[in-house]
Amino acid sequence: MPVQKLKEYLDRHGIKYVTITHSPAYTAQTIAAAAHIPGKDLAKTVMVALDENLAMAVLPSSVMVDLERLREAAGVEKARLATEAEFKGLFPECEVGAMPPFGNLWDMEVYVDPMLAKDENIAFNAGSHVELIKLAYDDFARLVRPRIIPLAAMAVGN
Repeated sequence: MPVQKLKEYLDRHGIKYVTITHSPAYTAQTIAAAAHIPGKDLAKTVMVALDENLAMAVLPSSVMVDLERLREAAGVEKARLATEAEFKGLFPECEVGAMPPFGNLWDMEVYVDPMLAKDENIAFNAGSHVELIKLAYDDFARLVRPRIIPLAAMAVGN
């Protein structure tokens, strides 16, 4: 089961969480609809390459990542979306595209958009396309220690 490593980690740290099982869904918006969670309340994990290092950008499923804002905030020369080939082998227990935003479990930096950091809870893919985990944002932040930086693409006219 893809989520086992994460659940064991949360249990070891005494974190209270809820698992939400839903019908198979592969995009953030369809996952949110299947799980009956507003898109802005569901976190998506976007794999990025910052210079030559892989990292996780975590933002509300209803917005897109702005790679230029990420590049500037992270203080790197290049930021781009990572290819599936670059990260697929790093998460053998996870289905592709369903990695939970716990980069600390895979020794990688995690960047979180402030829109998620202000929420009481965070919900995210739990390693599969049929299960989410929801927990207190403060617990997530304490375990993962993400860098909070603006990641969301600005809407036209802003």
